[in-house]
Amino acid sequence: MATAPESAPRNRLLAALPAEDLAWLRPKLKLVELELRQTLASPEQRIEHVYFLETGWVSVLAPLDDGDSAEVGLAGVEGMTGWPVALGDDTAEFEVMVQCAGTAWRLTNADFRDALEASAALRDLMMRFVLAQHSQIAWTAACNGRHNIEQRLARWLLMAHDRSEGDTFPITHEFLSVMLGVRRAGVTVAAGMLQRAGMIRYGGGRMTITDRPGLEASCCECYGSARRVQERHFPSGDNRYWR
Repeated sequence: MATAPESAPRNRLLAALPAEDLAWLRPKLKLVELELRQTLASPEQRIEHVYFLETGWVSVLAPLDDGDSAEVGLAGVEGMTGWPVALGDDTAEFEVMVQCAGTAWRLTNADFRDALEASAALRDLMMRFVLAQHSQIAWTAACNGRHNIEQRLARWLLMAHDRSEGDTFPITHEFLSVMLGVRRAGVTVAAGMLQRAGMIRYGGGRMTITDRPGLEASCCECYGSARRVQERHFPSGDNRYWR
């Protein structure tokens, strides 16, 4: 682990803090590696740490009684995990799992609470981030309830692409079926259609986006609606998070 460097963090929330607020927070931040499938929060368990993501991304998963899970949200360099703490709740409702390995700045629950007390700017950023996350979860529910698998897959791939370092990232059909809440066979058919159309290339557990404009055209309105909410709450000129 390492403490935060003097250079500006990549994480969009930390980077948006005033210099004096970030300077106060720096000694408390620890840079940690996030491993694939690592669990950062478990349902009905206390949130011990929050993570401001620098690279990679995490899935927010709703646990079901039959043992399965359904993805309800994603977070990457634009956000963080453990945001219920900002609303006064120390207990996780959802599972948070690393879906693309990377790095994050880790902060203890107690230090995060102290930072919220000390920084009005951080409180404002967190409220806006939580609103954006709420919108993403709501549009995910609408998408899963009304749109076909091809549209839902296109939407998910665009969200993953937004948060990836390049055009290629690791993913399997099995994991995609969990993310979309559908059978693996359905994901295979939908991915095959997108691949034959030249929008993606898939093999060996890796996905490459080859035609993003085509993927956006194949997607439903849910992706753009959630993205516009994010941009409304974070309207600065720094949009490196969005492609």
